[in-house]
Amino acid sequence: MYRNRVAILDPFRSFNHEIDRVFAEMLRGWPRAEMRGKAGFPALNVLETESSVIVEAELPGVRSEDLDIKVQGKELTLEGRRPEPSGDGVTVRRRERGAGEFTRIVQLAHEIDVDRVTASLEDGVLTVTLPKVVSEIPKKIPIGS
Repeated sequence: MYRNRVAILDPFRSFNHEIDRVFAEMLRGWPRAEMRGKAGFPALNVLETESSVIVEAELPGVRSEDLDIKVQGKELTLEGRRPEPSGDGVTVRRRERGAGEFTRIVQLAHEIDVDRVTASLEDGVLTVTLPKVVSEIPKKIPIGS
């Protein structure tokens, strides 16, 4: 009995898969929506040294004045905006690079000394250096004889 129900639904599953494929093919190459909420943008590297955490973010086309960086507790927030392509007579024929607002939140493993955080934007890569709070830095204890 169960097999008969599955067999009856097979054509509908196949039809549903085909509709999904047709729409995906039709929309390929169309301009994308805003980047807000787009998971994984900007692409990040999170590196750690003994005394700090370093976050590198790929942000081609984003100007420093369009960025907002916040640190609170163990959380780094990157917010910004990448402008739409513009100009007289410009028609977008294909858009693979998103434009618009974005937010990316990074959970950190350590408390950060917010007064010593530095950031630089060079060649489309944002580098944020987040020094750890002194109590978070491991202290090597020498062994006495």
